[in-house]
Amino acid sequence: MATPAPSKTVTAQLAAWGNSSLPPAGLATLVAPLHLRPTQPLPLLFVPVLFFASYANLQGFKIDSAGLTMAASGTYALLALRRKSQGFRSKFFTVRGVVRGSAIGLGAVNAVAAGWVYATGNRDDEKEYRINNPKWT
Repeated sequence: MATPAPSKTVTAQLAAWGNSSLPPAGLATLVAPLHLRPTQPLPLLFVPVLFFASYANLQGFKIDSAGLTMAASGTYALLALRRKSQGFRSKFFTVRGVVRGSAIGLGAVNAVAAGWVYATGNRDDEKEYRINNPKWT
C-alpha cells in the first residue's frame, strides 16, 4: 500500500525545519571554522548554545529547543551582518565568503522556522509525547 504524500504547505515545512535537530547543529558547524581562525571569542559562544539546542531537541524538548535555536540563530545572523564592508569580490567570491553567506542564510531560516514552532507549539502534547516515549529506559 502506498503511503500518502506528506503535506507541502509552507507552515508544514517551517514546522518540520523548526522541529528538526539538524539545523542548529549545521549552523554550529559553519560558525566554528569561520571564527576559529583568527580566533573571535564572541561568535564562538554561539557554538555550544546551538549544540545544546540540538541536544535538547533530541531529548524531546522540541518547543524549548526551538526557542533557544531562534534566539541564538537570529542573534548570530544579525551580528554577522554587521561585519565591516569589504570589496564585493573579496566578500562573496571566496570559500570563506560562501561559508559566511551560508551561515547567515541558515541562521535567518533557523530563526524564522524555530520562531514558528515556538509560537505555535503545544506544550501539553509535547509533555505527553515525552512521557509516552522515554529516551533513556
